[in-house]
Formats: sequence, structure tokens, C-alpha cells
Amino acid sequence: MENTLLLVDGSSYLYRAFHALPDLRSPDGFPTGAMHGMVNMLRRLRADFPAAYIACVFDAKGKTFRDDLYADYKATRASMPEDLGKQIEPIHEVVRHMGWPILMVEGVEADDVIGTLAVQAYARGMKTVISTGDKDLAQLVNERVMLINTMSNEKLDEAGVVAKFGVPPNRIIDYLTLIGDTVDNIPGVNKCGPKTAVKWLTLHGSLDGVVENAHAITGAVGENLRAALEWLPKGRELITVKTDCDLVNHIVSFEETLVGRPEDAEALRDFFQRYGFKTMLRDLGGAGRADGAVAPARGSAAGGGPLNSPEGASDTLPGMAIIKGEYETILTDEQLDKWLALVDAAELTSIDTETTSLDPLTAQMVGISLSVEPGKGAYIPVAHRYAGAPDQLAREHVLERMRPWLENPAKPKLGQNLKYDMHIFENHGVKLKGIVHDTLLQSYVFESHKPHDMDTMAMRHLGYTTIPFVDVCGKGANMICFDQVELGRATEYAGEDSDITLRLHGAMLGHVEADKGLNYIYRNIEMPTMEVLQKIERNGVLIDAELLQVQSSELGARMLELEQQAYELAGGPFNLGSPKQIGEIFFGKLALPVIKKTATGAPSTDEEVLQKLAEDYPLPKILLEYRGMSKLKSTYTDKLPKMVNQQTGRVHTNYAQAVAITGRLSSNEPNLQNIPVRTSEGRRIREAFIAPPGSVIVSADYSQIELRIMAHISGDPAMLKAFADGEDIHRATAAEIFGIAPAEVQSEQRRYAKVINFGLIYGMSAFGLAQNLGIERGAAASYIDRYFARFAGVKQYMDETRLQAKARGYVETVFGRRLWLPEINSPNGPRRAGAERAAINAPMQGTAADLIKLAMIAVQGWLEADGLATRMIMQVHDELVLEVPEAELELVRVKLPELMASVATLNVPLVAETGVGPNWERAH
Repeated sequence: MENTLLLVDGSSYLYRAFHALPDLRSPDGFPTGAMHGMVNMLRRLRADFPAAYIACVFDAKGKTFRDDLYADYKATRASMPEDLGKQIEPIHEVVRHMGWPILMVEGVEADDVIGTLAVQAYARGMKTVISTGDKDLAQLVNERVMLINTMSNEKLDEAGVVAKFGVPPNRIIDYLTLIGDTVDNIPGVNKCGPKTAVKWLTLHGSLDGVVENAHAITGAVGENLRAALEWLPKGRELITVKTDCDLVNHIVSFEETLVGRPEDAEALRDFFQRYGFKTMLRDLGGAGRADGAVAPARGSAAGGGPLNSPEGASDTLPGMAIIKGEYETILTDEQLDKWLALVDAAELTSIDTETTSLDPLTAQMVGISLSVEPGKGAYIPVAHRYAGAPDQLAREHVLERMRPWLENPAKPKLGQNLKYDMHIFENHGVKLKGIVHDTLLQSYVFESHKPHDMDTMAMRHLGYTTIPFVDVCGKGANMICFDQVELGRATEYAGEDSDITLRLHGAMLGHVEADKGLNYIYRNIEMPTMEVLQKIERNGVLIDAELLQVQSSELGARMLELEQQAYELAGGPFNLGSPKQIGEIFFGKLALPVIKKTATGAPSTDEEVLQKLAEDYPLPKILLEYRGMSKLKSTYTDKLPKMVNQQTGRVHTNYAQAVAITGRLSSNEPNLQNIPVRTSEGRRIREAFIAPPGSVIVSADYSQIELRIMAHISGDPAMLKAFADGEDIHRATAAEIFGIAPAEVQSEQRRYAKVINFGLIYGMSAFGLAQNLGIERGAAASYIDRYFARFAGVKQYMDETRLQAKARGYVETVFGRRLWLPEINSPNGPRRAGAERAAINAPMQGTAADLIKLAMIAVQGWLEADGLATRMIMQVHDELVLEVPEAELELVRVKLPELMASVATLNVPLVAETGVGPNWERAH
């Protein structure tokens, strides 16, 4: 490619590499993720596009001409993460060692330098390839300029730009001017999205044409366009890439400045050794590679081996992106026999199901995909029903043939979110056994703060772009069910699912196994919990739909009363759900004080504001009560009866296991963990969760679990003694703070101590404590000082934990769960303070989450081992809820708290308390 210029938008890739990769570190803890991404990307580019001229372009420090044009340009961008800022100079160093010329021009951005070079190359009759993730550069595309995105393997020529944006390259500036650029804080036309912009430009030809016809464009968006007319010229100027930058002081000529040099093997060896790039160091070999060619990384997922990278070592991505696999469509018994033999002999088989919906209890199986080695897979369609679909093996026939393997616990199986697939198989009478690995949980344990969907993980760990579901089934009104997907396309998509899952397992397991704590969390907590959750979800909970309907009517009646009271106080009717109308009444008509403002500068009417105003004014108090009633009605009393499964007669929630970084479970559809319990109306909803005839509800929860964990972690002698002696911890704390005997503690003093106990472990400040207790800030600060004087071990724990979190970027639970804190060193004060508060509390919340999961595992194991009819039906925070036949009640009341208290040995006793009743509320 002698007549080609290859340009890299280095500033774009810095951020993308930093956020796409795991939090990689050198042996001494220096962040290296962005450095890894840049090295891999540049090597791959040079191999894929051996151009005559190359350059890596970065933004220079300081302001640009756009800052002078518009003071708020990029004003909403967060400051560069500290861990990324540390990597800038090393990145520049390694890029030079790799033979890439670096360009940074003051006063303009990297985009403008790239645009100028592309125009100069065009004038020389050359082609230009621009590697970027920035959509703004699509305006440069023409017959000789193409964009490529190394992160997503996307290529945009002129046709590609039209296909992606709906307009040709010469209209991208107009398009972006209309929709605006939120990343750079460049406003567009309010409410004008991509579809509207394309529609306008298609009708009127250009932005100038749209402006000329602005008077004829109807509706609210037309009004918004007319309101923006004065701004649009400046918006267009800000969005337009400058193509006439003065580069005289930076480029002598293409031939002298932009010719790539061979890699400097010795310099790279020193660099890779300094930052712990072990695989890349090995790939250099004895003499290195002076030709700039790419050596595939050993141990990469592309080769099927795990990327074993203990803490401190950090090779995660392969040197080059993996290639697509080959997948077979199974349509005959002969093919099925071949694959049954393969999975039967395999050390590990990746398995996935394709279905008719995402509801695990009602979805029907459409097909099964399998993979036993990277790059190879098969898809067994069993229910594709489109016109002209070829004959397929019957679902019942396939499942019976596969049953001995599927239900064999000795045949190891792997998947991505296998809890869902377990439900699908069980919907068809098959119990999936032998589950030993789940990539969703591997990712969750390894890097809880990152996304865990397969598409994102494939890019992050393998540098591979998967087939998006929307490309197969569409979206919105045009979406089709998977049973309507053509078999060839279905095989490509489904086969990839199992194949990439297997490769991800190879890329991540080594990281988990390299750390004793993470390995324990993964194998002894998360994997067993997954199977317990599947059983709890399948058990479901019985609800009294008639009682909920009565409650719904009562809530509706109360809402009408509150509505009338609100109208009287406001002096007329208004929409109680409209923040705009509420704001007009509060701050206009009633002249209430403005507590805070929204991002647009309008007075806020959010929950916090209403709470504050409700202390002194009746209307905000009524609105708060109305909102609470409305939420209960719409979310629970109206909705729950409609969610009863017609086959089981029960409500079945879904427990999301890989959401909260603390390890806590998340309940959804319906959310059973957020039923308000501070109001009588909220508590009444739990009365509708009932036991069937002959059974009762038993609730068991840990007593003051987070305070017990604080005592264990901090080792504070006074706190340890209080728990060891079985004292009331809040009374004991009050006695310490107020310097009196426990017997002398008054109820108000105990209340203060309770707020302080829980407030401090959540990072509450003196200001927050003062607000919570309704006292002066000075008095609150005095209480905190007294608390820390008496519980010095707690203060020492908090101080040490903050320092440790800042040094490592994470904290850990007692069992070794790693809780990442990306903002712990943020230059943004409020974000950093929030991360510091989380650093204190996360080990306690996380340890509590670990304990309740261990309890679930122990209880389920006991129920199954003893063949009891008792069933776990819910898990809510630190509480387990069981449905117990009356004949087993006494046994459960004795055994359940014993089991929960014995799942771990801490420096304080664990205590679990139980309650019994005909419904959940009475049992609590």
C-alpha cells in the first residue's frame, strides 16, 4: 500500500482502551490497561494496513480554538481518570519505540490534524485510512478516505456512512449540528434525534435548506428548531473538522516525517519488562522483532489456553483479534450422534439455548448450541417455523437423546448465565447437571465493576466483535422471534454464543484462579448460589390476589383524598405527577424556598426537596404521601396479581446475581426486595405473600449483621466485647458515648447511638448526622468525636481502609470478594468522597452478601439431604423466607438459625432470628 496514509486517532483510543480493558497493573501496581490496548491496536493496524506513511495523532495540552469560540465546549466532560493520566507519557514512549511518528499540535485537536493530513494526502492522489472511534470524522470520508474502528472491526466508506447515519459524508456536519454532540457539550436542536435529522436533511437537502424552511416545520420539534436558529451557525463551526491546520513546524514532508520505522526491540524489551508485559516480552524473543511484524500472543484465547495473569502481571488481550469460528447445523441423527460422542468425551462443553422469549419460566426452546474447542461449534435447531424451513430433529427426540449427557453430573458443562438455560431445560422436563463454570460469574468475580454481557466481554478480553442480536432478530415493531430466523444465520449466531463463551472461559479463568480469595468466591459462593437461586425462582411465592385488589382499591381511594387536599392547598387542580406544574405552584404561586436546582437551572421538585419542604409546609408533605401511594399501587397491588404464572399459580421473581458490585442480589420482575416497609401500607403488601393450606411462612434474618462484621474487621475491643457478651449494641454504644452505665441509657440516647452506629459505617458526616437527628452540627460532630474516642479501632479501620483503597483501587470482603472503586482517586471531589464512603461500607455490605449466600447454600443442601418438603421461596437482603409444612415447623425453627449462624467463624458470634406466620408480614 505504497500510496496510502494510515492515521490513528490516538486520543480517541486512549479512552476506549482504558474503559474497554480490565484494570491491569504492573508488578508494582502501576495501571497498564490503556497501554496494553494501544500496543495491541497499533501492532494489529500495522499488520492489517501496511501503509507507506503512518502517524499516531494525540491532542496537545492546553486550550484549542473551539474553547475560544464556545466557553462551555466539553464543559460536561469528566476529568481524565487519574489512572489514565498516569499512562499518557508511557503510551507516547511505547508508540515511538514501535516506530510510529507522533503528532501533537497546540491550539487544535487531533481530529483537525487528521483532517488536514487527509486533505493533503488527497491532493497527492493518495488514499487515507483513519483508525478512530469518533463519529465526527465521518465528515472526512470520500472516495479516497475510509474510517476503520479497530475496537469494533467497523469499516466506513461512503456507502458505509450512509448505511450507518442515513446521510452521505458531505452531510455529516449538518447532521451532527442538528442532533448536537453531548460528549463535547455542543447543543443541537432540542428533541431532534438522528431520525428527525435524517428526515429533515432528506427533505430539504442540507442544513441551510432546513433553516430556510424552518417556518414550515410543525410540532414541538419545529418550535425547538426555530429557537435554535441563532445557535446553529456556531454549532456547525464547532463540529466542523479543521482541514487547513498549519503543520509546518511539525511535518517537514510526508517522506521525512510520516514514514514508519522498524520497532526498537531493545527499547521495547526494557519497556515491557518495566511494566510487566510478560507475554509481549516473550514474543520479542532473544533478538526481538525488528521488522515491526506482529507475533500472536501465546496463551491467548485464540489458541484456547487461559490467560494466566496473577495480580501484578497483566497480559489480557491477544496480540491480534481472533477469527470467526466454523459452526455446523445439526439436522440428522448421524450428525447428532457425532456431536454426542464429542461432548461425551470432552473435558468441558460450552452449551447455550435459543428460545422464544426472555422469560425463563415460560420460554420454549428453539435450539441448542455446543462447542468443545475454540473455533468449532454446532447448532441443533428444534423448532424453527418460518416458511420454507428445512426439516429439523424434533425437540422431544433431541432432548431424550441428549438427556443422559445433560443430566450427568460427571460431564462438565460451561455457559454464560446458565441459570436461564437451566430453566429452559427444566421447562421441557430436563434437569441440567454437571455445571462447573459460568463466564457471567467469572467476569463478575474478576471485575465486578465492568459489564458482564457476552458482547462486551468478547471485545474486552478477546478483541472480538460478536454478532448483535438486533442484526439477527431486529428490534421494536419489526423484531422477529428466534424461531423465525433462517437456519444459516441462526447457526452463525448461536454457534458463536457457545464458541465465544468457551474462549472467554479460557481468557478469564486464570485471573480468577490466580487469587485465592477470588477463586473461593467463584467456586464456593457464586457457582453454588446460582443453582440455589434457580430453585428459589422455580419455587415461586403464593400471593393472595383478592387481598391485593382490596388494598389497591383502598390506595386509590386514599390517593383521591390526597388529590383533593392538594388542590385545596394549591388553590386549584393540577397534575400531581408533573414536576413542571408542581414547580410553578411551589416557587411561583406559593413562593416556597428553592432548595436546589436541576441541571437546566429550574428549581428541583425531587424527593429530597419534597422531604426538606415537608418539614415546614403541608403541600409537599401531601405530595410525598401521594407519590408513595401511587408507587405502591402501580408497582405492587395492581401489578402483582397480573404476574401470577398461569401454570404454577405463583409469582416467580428473577434474581440477578451479577449486578451489584457488593455481591448483593437484585430482584426483578417483580422486585421483591424494594417493597417499602416503613409505612403501614407498605407492610400490608407483605400480608399478601401467603403460605398454602397446611404450611406457614418462616422468615430468618441475621441480627445486626453489618455491625457484627464491622466489629470483626476493625477488631475494636469495646465492640467485640459488646457482641461477645450478648449486649444490645446500640445501648452499649450509647453508654460509651455518653459515659454512663448501660442500665442508665434512655431511649432517646439509644436512638442517637443507633443512628451513629449505622450512619458511620455508611460514611455519614457530621452534617448528615445533624440532619438525621435534628440537632446542631456542632453537637453531631461532638458525638462523632466521642464515638471514635471510645471505638478507636473503628476509626483506625476507616483510615487504613481509605488509604488501602486509594493505593489498590479496591477493597475486599472477609472472604476475598474484590469490590472495585473506580472513582477512589478521582480529581472530582464529590465523586472521590462517595468512593471513600463506599470503601468503608462495601466490605461490610459485601461480607453480609457473602454470608447470606453461604446460608442459602447450606440451607438448600440441608433441605435436599434430609428430603424435607420445606422450600426457600425468597431472599431479601439479609433475610431468607421459607414455606414450611406445619409438620416440619419445629425442626426448621431449631435447625435454620443454627445453620445460618454456623456458615462462617468470625470474631463475633453470628445470630439469626426467625419468625413464623401465615404470611410474610406476620412472620417478620
